[in-house]
Amino acid sequence: MLTSPQLSALQAIIPAERIHCDADSLDRYGQDWTRYTRPQAAAVVFPLSIEEVQAVVRWANAQGVAIVPSGGRTGLSGGAVAAQGEVVLSFERMNRIDQFDPLARTVRCQAGVVTAALQAFAQEQGLLYPVDFASSGSSQIGGNIATNAGGIRVVRYGMTRDWIAGLTVVTGSGELLQCNLGLNKNNSGYDFRHLFIGSEGTLGLVVEATVRLCDPAPPSAVLLLAVPQLPDIMAVFHAFRSRLTLQAFEFFSDQALTHVLAARQAQPPLAERQPFYVLLECELPPSADDAPVLQAFEHCLEQGWVVDGVLAQSQQQARALWRLREGISAAITPRTPYKNDIAVVISRLPDFVSWLQALLARDYPDFEVLWYGHIGDGNLHINVLKPESWELEEFRHACEAVNKQVFALVAEFAGSMSAEHGVGLLKRDYLGVTRSAADIALMRGVKAVFDPNNIMNPGKLLRRAG
Repeated sequence: MLTSPQLSALQAIIPAERIHCDADSLDRYGQDWTRYTRPQAAAVVFPLSIEEVQAVVRWANAQGVAIVPSGGRTGLSGGAVAAQGEVVLSFERMNRIDQFDPLARTVRCQAGVVTAALQAFAQEQGLLYPVDFASSGSSQIGGNIATNAGGIRVVRYGMTRDWIAGLTVVTGSGELLQCNLGLNKNNSGYDFRHLFIGSEGTLGLVVEATVRLCDPAPPSAVLLLAVPQLPDIMAVFHAFRSRLTLQAFEFFSDQALTHVLAARQAQPPLAERQPFYVLLECELPPSADDAPVLQAFEHCLEQGWVVDGVLAQSQQQARALWRLREGISAAITPRTPYKNDIAVVISRLPDFVSWLQALLARDYPDFEVLWYGHIGDGNLHINVLKPESWELEEFRHACEAVNKQVFALVAEFAGSMSAEHGVGLLKRDYLGVTRSAADIALMRGVKAVFDPNNIMNPGKLLRRAG
């Protein structure tokens, strides 16, 4: 809780009606999609301008109060959880889109702009903002940048980092930085923009971004393929990518499909169920002829990698197929899944998957384990569902015990312990799997420069010193 003097000083810079201290607000804004840490926020503040953000940061430094930035709170690593009496700074009212430059194909957004709103704006200009994921209707650009969000089209368009031409940032000491100014070419020394992208709010607060747009995607084909063996998925990937330009290449297990179908009260998309499915989207040639798509499919059938499939015949059918993949997370949320989000170089995926399957079968024999993810860019999502009879802490402890073996395998394959969800609270203690001791020491040094009083999302990404 804030003391009366602290609250009075805050109300001197932010009107009282934009400072919420009620229990519902503290609970709602004090957590993200993870449910493994109970929120304990002191207050929620809703700034309207960069100047107000700076004023709150200076107040926090003077009062010794920590800040947790809040966007759409769709994160899955606890990065937006306020669990130690922090003040949550919500950007949802800083949601303006302006300064569209049709020649440069850039647009300036405030941090609270919802991803889908930016996508819609780009479409109105005859352009595309290609970063996309299931939470695009609620996630915000500032949060996407802070976590370097990826999603379903990384195989074609890359991560959020690849689409940020400039940033306006308030550092942990309250200074305002203009990073890169929206330029295409700028070799004037250190590019601080890339320090803040993926920093999870630990260095400062992204308040505005200049975002790049591109040509709309050409006509595409959407297919759902049934695959008996998980390692064969990469053979399917190679077969299609060698013939066509992939927009997306996703996979999910039959167990994951079962949960989606139950949640949606829908029928299976194929006549016979198989252990795994690939959902892919590929660009059609200028003639919009789907013959190359069918040739790739037939080749996979001949090789035995695929045993069935369906090609969407309309936009409506394509959306229905995509909902099978994008609906997984929402369908399993009631089961409080423990999530591992890992990645390896795609050429090593078959061997990695073989070892990982054996490990999970041995160490998770009593749990339901769902596989899905953006396998075209080497990213696997492993979701362990909590049995209804288990207490949350008991379940988390059991999952973390298995993490030692999972992450040892990730380290052996020189992979990442967090492919796209970030580190936050849940994966912080495993940072050493992917980053060396020298890396982590330098990261601490960088944080000390930008956030000398350690008020910016402390305890996330990096363990507190001492």
